[in-house]
This record gives sequence, structure tokens and C-alpha cells, in this order.
Amino acid sequence: MRETFVASATELLADPRTTIVLADISAAAFAPAARRYPDRVLNVGIREQLMVGLAGGLALTGQRPIVHSYAPFLVERAYEQIKLDLDHQGVGAVLVSVGASYDRAAAGRTHLSPADVSLIDTLNSWTVHVPGHPDEVPGLLRDVVCGQDSAYLRLSTQQNSRPYGGDGALRVLRDAGPGAALLVAVGPVLDAALAAVADLPVTVAYTHRPRPFDTAGLRELAGTEVILVEPYLAGTSARVVSEALADRPHRLLSLGVGRSDLRRYGTAEDHTRWHGLDADGLRRSVDGFLGTASARG
Repeated sequence: MRETFVASATELLADPRTTIVLADISAAAFAPAARRYPDRVLNVGIREQLMVGLAGGLALTGQRPIVHSYAPFLVERAYEQIKLDLDHQGVGAVLVSVGASYDRAAAGRTHLSPADVSLIDTLNSWTVHVPGHPDEVPGLLRDVVCGQDSAYLRLSTQQNSRPYGGDGALRVLRDAGPGAALLVAVGPVLDAALAAVADLPVTVAYTHRPRPFDTAGLRELAGTEVILVEPYLAGTSARVVSEALADRPHRLLSLGVGRSDLRRYGTAEDHTRWHGLDADGLRRSVDGFLGTASARG
């Protein structure tokens, strides 16, 4: 996804309103673009707060900044500047992160950011995209850069086996019929979710756009049991789902990255397994929620 983003963002520089703002991360990848557009590919060095502040100033002049770094540096370290220099000023920018929740697990806790979407969710009316495949990235990036409002595009090394298009409305990929439990998978957790419930009466729907969440689609599809699988902090979208279904009886299972600090390195695949987000882990959670007997040996 990162390479696809670099190529797509470079193409978007053809619009003189677009500026890319970096804090060393991916500077080498954008070096050819910087040589072609030296005034609109800006690297401030390892100063993430300045990076966001600069983006706010550019936005005030009418520019459409694309601000890029690792998720913990972009969202967590510079959160105050996002809140004040973008949100409070009422100007739009496009934040694009890499690293996701634990892609660079071998680098330690400094590079892990499962709470980034939760932080963005405290701000007003941001769009959040969590693509599940590299081929989803160009269209999503183009749409948000050509818009006016603030958006967060969360890239990952994790991906599904194929892309899914659409505008982010819930897309049913497995229909188990009326009255079935509904599982909503966000971004790159879809393949594991599909495998986990392959032999269960569970409808599976996909979205790459957790904000704004497709509440109309949710109400149309949801029965009594709803399972939410997100590749970031567990429960991030629980509030939205619960509010959307507040007028009807329902049960909600929110699965995602746990709150406990595992204090481990390992690989992204290790962390997926440790947080129960692989197919086997998801199946155990779904079985416990629905009271089904696992068919796995």
C-alpha cells in the first residue's frame, strides 16, 4: 500500500493545489517528486508537530496538503496540532499513515499505534479510510485529495487477497439469510473474518470507511447479533453501532486489537495471532458469542 500511495500522490502533484508534507519518513521514496516539484514536496525533518502545523498553514492559503508518516508519529505525537491547527481552524488536510496497529512490531512500542482511529474519532466530521488492498488506495486517495474536508487514510502491510471497490457503504460478501448474525469487517481483516465464519450462519459485510460509518446499511442488515471486527483498538466503532441500533434489541461483539501492552516484539503476524485477529482467534470469539460449537479440529 505504501508504494501505491507514493505513486498515486506523485501523480496528484500535477494539481498545483496539492502539497506533500513529510517528516523524513518516505522522503527517499518521494525524492523524484521533490526534484520535479521542489516547492510542493516539503520535508521538515523529524518534527512531526511542525509537519502538521505547516499543513495547517498551507491549508489556510488554499493548498490541499497530504501529510504523511508512521501512524504513531502522525496521529499520536502530533495530535495536539491536528486538533488545533486543522480541526479548530476549520481547514482540511489529508493525513496518510503507514505502520497501522503493529506492522513494524520488530521496532517496538514506539512504532505501534492501535489507538489512532480512536483519536481521530474525537475530532469533528473526519472521514477515515482503512483500505484492505493496495488497489483500493489510488481511488480513495484521489477522492479525499479532491475534496475539501479532513480525511485520514490508514495504510498497512496487511491486506486481503483481492480489492473491493465502492464508496465505503457496507458491501455484503456473504449473505446467510434473514435473521442471521451480521459480521462487519473493516479493511484488511476481511479474509480472516470470512474464513472464521465460513461454516456458520453469519452474514459478512465489508467496509473500508469506518467514518462516517454506514449506519443506514447497518440498520438494513443487522438482526439481533452484530459482530464488529476492526484492525485497530477493539471497540473503536462500538459507540457508533450501538447508537445506530439504540431503538432495537441487539447484542454487540467488538473485536480488534486489545488494550493490554503485550510488551513483545515479534512480527505483524504474531501480533495478529496474539490479539485473536487471525481466523482461529476470531472463530473462538464468535463461537463464544453465538454459542456455536467450533468445527475446527
